[in-house]
Amino acid sequence: METSKKIKDKLKEAGKRFWAGDNISDYMDDGDKQALVDELAPKFEAVLEGLVIDIENDPNSHDTGRRLAKMYINELMAGRYEPMPNATAFPNDSMDRYEGMLVVRSELTSMCSHHHQIVRGVAYIGIIASEKLIGLSKYTRIAQWCAMRGTLQEELANDIVREIQKATGTENLGVYIQATHGCVENRGVKAHSSLTQTTVLKGSFKEDPGTKKEFMDNIKLQQQFACDK
Repeated sequence: METSKKIKDKLKEAGKRFWAGDNISDYMDDGDKQALVDELAPKFEAVLEGLVIDIENDPNSHDTGRRLAKMYINELMAGRYEPMPNATAFPNDSMDRYEGMLVVRSELTSMCSHHHQIVRGVAYIGIIASEKLIGLSKYTRIAQWCAMRGTLQEELANDIVREIQKATGTENLGVYIQATHGCVENRGVKAHSSLTQTTVLKGSFKEDPGTKKEFMDNIKLQQQFACDK
């Protein structure tokens, strides 16, 4: 039985969705990622042959099928096949408890699930600290894990919010993403100056105008800092 069918059977039996943006790592066994690469390589070769590319004699296309399989499983869509990065939480309950806003800038690379074109951008993650904190790098690791799959920018912002909420326990957070999309730049209208922005706000970020303004002001400061470097 093909590894992909084995995994799909598990997902269907459990009643779980397996769309392009869904993580399915809970239904995979050790060795399944490599098995998927081995299964996909000849299928990608079949696509290349369907494009009338001589994969046997063209030195630039030789073994491209396997390279594509490895890229999809281990890089572009790795967030589907790997569990969420471990985000060790630390108590925020000392006399020096931090109660202010924290804003983290995270560079992202994702993939449009419609045309499988690269989406490249930046996420700004803002939270009001709750009972626990996670390391600064973990915000970026979680955001990048959410991004490494087929998705839409609107869905990605919601995914990051949901996973950061799980890791920190806070209800007060916001995610702002700005990104360029290969499906807009490389096909169709070919708009090379296009930029897409999405915002998801929860708790006080949504309900309190002052908190929202502080978040957006912090984003402007971080953008200016990135431009000045």
